[in-house]
Amino acid sequence: MVLGGGPLGVAAGVVAGAAAARWLAGHESADRRAARTRLARDLPLAADLMATLLQAGATPERATEATAAVIGGPLGDRLAEVAAHLRLGADPASAWHVLADDPALAPLGRALARASTTGAALADTLARLAEDERAAAAWRAELAARRVGVRTAGPLGLCFLPAFILIGVVPVIVGIIQSLDITLG
Repeated sequence: MVLGGGPLGVAAGVVAGAAAARWLAGHESADRRAARTRLARDLPLAADLMATLLQAGATPERATEATAAVIGGPLGDRLAEVAAHLRLGADPASAWHVLADDPALAPLGRALARASTTGAALADTLARLAEDERAAAAWRAELAARRVGVRTAGPLGLCFLPAFILIGVVPVIVGIIQSLDITLG
């Protein structure tokens, strides 16, 4: 044992375990991150597709089924689940609220639940949602690009600062010292 036994070892183990659990809780798996990314990427397309199908006269159940089949992946699975609930006669607001449990799909679930409750046109709601999600994705991409610029400033500074000092500052200081030696000597 590194810390020895006894109460100090137990306390260190508890602290290390709590720290490890907190660190692991903050990190999601690669599969989960990929699924979340795909959900966010597919959401505007799915909303547009559903809006188009609804404008063409499809029922919400049929539009959801067709969109689920075309989109596939995690979003397609979730939409197929909602379509099955709707097909079995579930309350539309309750069926759409199933999507609100997932943070990536919450805007879709809330918008469709609200539209089914208030009687608003589902196609218009979906078209607005697709526009909003595309704008949010563009904003996230711009924010990520800005972060890259900020993160590269530190390493570049560490590379260029020594060169600037050696090429620009040191010769000036040496020149000043030499001129002082000449005047003093």
